[in-house]
Amino acid sequence: MDKLNPWERRYPAPAKLNLFLHVVGRRPDGYHLLQTAFRLIEYCDWLRFTPRADAEVRRARALRGVAESEDLAVRAARLLQAEGGSKRGVDIEIEKNVPIGGGLGGGSSDCATTLAVLNRLWGLALPKERLAAMALTLGADVPFFLFGANAFAEGVGERLARLELPPAWYVVLVPPVHVATQAIFAAPELTRNSKTIKISSFSAGFGRNDLESVVCRRHAEVAAHLEWLRRFGDARMSGSGACVFVEFATEREARAVLSRMPAEMRGFAVRGLDRHPLAALLEQV
Repeated sequence: MDKLNPWERRYPAPAKLNLFLHVVGRRPDGYHLLQTAFRLIEYCDWLRFTPRADAEVRRARALRGVAESEDLAVRAARLLQAEGGSKRGVDIEIEKNVPIGGGLGGGSSDCATTLAVLNRLWGLALPKERLAAMALTLGADVPFFLFGANAFAEGVGERLARLELPPAWYVVLVPPVHVATQAIFAAPELTRNSKTIKISSFSAGFGRNDLESVVCRRHAEVAAHLEWLRRFGDARMSGSGACVFVEFATEREARAVLSRMPAEMRGFAVRGLDRHPLAALLEQV
């Protein structure tokens, strides 16, 4: 943490990629059981927190397509207020870079950054275990972003083990569609019985994304972006889509492929991370 007044800082909320995603079962309450490998990437939303004179939690500016009451960062701050007994208010400003509804975890990451930072700024000192329990009520991916490092995840996403990954670069394409996650998980054709594995079985190129075929059947744009990207490697979809990606060993390789991207497509080259940019803060919780 630098010496700048913590209320004046911008705080990063990095995106993630699912290097594989298997649906291995379903709980009696309807939640799907998953196994996945989460990789943090150096592509971030940025959050600012400004104290208010009252106890309100508000957004400093609107996010297109996301009502304030549905914004995970706002919901996280309000839950933290309630759980921590805080009467302090805050305005939350989000510089949104991570595509909404793209399977990169942008909203979940904003949520986790809000929990971790306001826990510190409000002086609540809630332990990490309690924050993780709160995170899971807000979204299945949120506990990962509080974890602080790349992870092998199981259950509904709450059972996490650190995953050591080699340096890598990625080309990520952003199809112009919004995938409804709930509809994909509810699809009758979705495979829900993939064989479970142990973390020691994971290696580069392992597995698949069980949601990918369902999304591609419903969204031709995702299928087309995958088809183009597969000319250069083992391209996959992240999360429930719509973003797709392929891995490279070097920045040079990634940028060479990005330079060949058709004009009608949108995408970026990005470095994989080992740790969350706020790992030091997360470890102090």
